[in-house]
Amino acid sequence: MENIIIGIIFVGAVAYLGNLVRKNFSPKQTGCSKGCGACGAIDADKIVAQFQEVHPPQK
Repeated sequence: MENIIIGIIFVGAVAYLGNLVRKNFSPKQTGCSKGCGACGAIDADKIVAQFQEVHPPQK
């Protein structure tokens, strides 16, 4: 009985390591995982300008 439990744990560990290796060598996707494409359209200058309008720099 304990051999079966050890076997299940071993197979789970091998599957986990295999998944890590697969994710490491698979092609990287750009953007976020939602796939809507909005992440690539972030304009950092616009965000900074809006922030400075709300919170002007102190002198």
